[in-house]
Amino acid sequence: MSFLNQFSRRKFLVTAGASAVSSVLLKGCLGNPPDSSGTSQVQQVTTTNATVSPELAPETTTVKLGYLPIVEAAPLVIAKEKGFFAKYGMTDVEVAKQANWGSARDNVEIGSAGGGIDGGQWQMPMPHLITEGRITKGNQKIPMYVLAQLNTHGNGIAIANKHQGKGIGLELAGAKSLFGQLKSAGTDFTAAYTFPQVNQDFWIRYWLAAGGINPDAEVKLLTVPTAQTVANMKTGTMDAFSTGDPWPYRIVKDDIGFMAVLTAEMWKNHPEEYFAMRADWVDKNPKATKAILKGIMEAQQWLDNFDNRQEAAKILAGRNYFNVPEDVLLEPFQGKYNMGDRTVDDSSMAVLYWKDEKGSVSYPYKSHDLWFLTESVRWGFLPPDTLTNAKALIDKVNREDLWKEAAKEAGIAAADIPTSTSRGVETFFDGIKFDPENPTAYLKSLKIKKANV
Repeated sequence: MSFLNQFSRRKFLVTAGASAVSSVLLKGCLGNPPDSSGTSQVQQVTTTNATVSPELAPETTTVKLGYLPIVEAAPLVIAKEKGFFAKYGMTDVEVAKQANWGSARDNVEIGSAGGGIDGGQWQMPMPHLITEGRITKGNQKIPMYVLAQLNTHGNGIAIANKHQGKGIGLELAGAKSLFGQLKSAGTDFTAAYTFPQVNQDFWIRYWLAAGGINPDAEVKLLTVPTAQTVANMKTGTMDAFSTGDPWPYRIVKDDIGFMAVLTAEMWKNHPEEYFAMRADWVDKNPKATKAILKGIMEAQQWLDNFDNRQEAAKILAGRNYFNVPEDVLLEPFQGKYNMGDRTVDDSSMAVLYWKDEKGSVSYPYKSHDLWFLTESVRWGFLPPDTLTNAKALIDKVNREDLWKEAAKEAGIAAADIPTSTSRGVETFFDGIKFDPENPTAYLKSLKIKKANV
C-alpha cells in the first residue's frame, strides 16, 4: 500500500487579490523547530483587512464550527478572535463550544441547518468513523473531509497523587507489579480518556502496552468528558487520565496528581487533533472551505510565534472559551511543565501548530490517517480487513489537496507545502517503528494487541 504519492510541482499563478490577502510568509523551509529560547521562526502576522478578489470570494460567509476546551482548539479560536477568518471573506464564523466529544458527533450529524455544526475540531479517526457510520445514530453514513491537522503535542497522562513514588513514568517496567497487585485486590487501576477508540484512548493504551501492561486485561478504562477529568481525579474515582492541556497540568497546580508522561515524550511531533467538516458542506462551498483553511493556517503561524503565546493564553482562558486560569495555559504553551516530580523546559515539547522538527504540522499527511486506522485494528476497534481497504477510505476522507490549494492561494512558500502524502517511517519512544508502506509489519512487532496478525 503506497502512501508515497508524489505530486507534480506545477506553477501556480497567484492573483493580485490573493496576493493582497496573503501577508503570512515563513522564514526558511519546513523542519525548523522553535529555537531554544522559545521564539519560533515565524514573522509577525498582519491582520489588516484585505479585499478578497472575486475569483476567491467564498460562496457563503457563514459557518458553524465546534470545539472542545483544550489547546488543540486554539487555531479555530484565534482565527476567529484575530480576524483571520474575516480577512479571507468568512465574516460570520461561529466557534461553538461542545459539551463533550459525543455532543460534537451528534451536532455534526444534524449539521448547522438542524442546529448543530458544520465541522470543527476532531480526535482521529472520528471523521473516518462518522463517514463509515460506525459511531453515528442508526449507523448512518455521514461523509466527512479531513482538511488540516490542528496541532502536535499538548497532551499528557496524569496520575493521582496516591501513586507518587511507585515508578509510574514514561517507562513502566518498575511499576508493572503495582497494576497486578491492584487487580488482585479487586481495585483495578482506573484510567480515563475523553472518547473511546480515538487519540486519547490510543495514547494511554500505547503507553501501558509499551510497559508490558495489557490495557484490556490489567486496567479499567472509561470515558470521562474533558472538563470533568480534574473533578473526577479529585474525588478519587480514577487513577489516571489522558487528555489535552490545560487539564493534565491543572492537577499539578491543584496538588491532586502528577504527570507521568507527555505525549511529546512518547512520539515526538506526533499527529494530534484535526480540522474536518461535513463533505456536503465542503462540496457545496469549496471556496469558503479554502477561505476557512487560510484563516486556520494564519492562526497556526501566529500561534507558533512564541511572542504571541501570552496573548493566546489570555484569549483562550477567557470565560467565553476555556474558562480557566491563564497561568495553567501559559507555562505549557512555552514548553514549561511542572510534572509534579520533575520539570520539563523545552520549547520543542510545547504544543506546536504550524511547523515542528519533522516539517509541517498543519498539512494532513495520509500516512498519519493510516496509523490511526492501524491502531484501531490493533485494539479490535476495526476489523483486520480495514487495512485492505484503508487506502480507499483515506483517499475518500482526507482532502489534503484542498489544503494545498488553499496554501498556494494564500502565498505560502513552496518549500512549506509537502510534496508527499506520507511523512515516512515513524519511531516511538519504545523503539517500535511504523512504516506506512507496511502497516502489517507494525502490528506484528507489537507484543500486546487484540488483532490476530
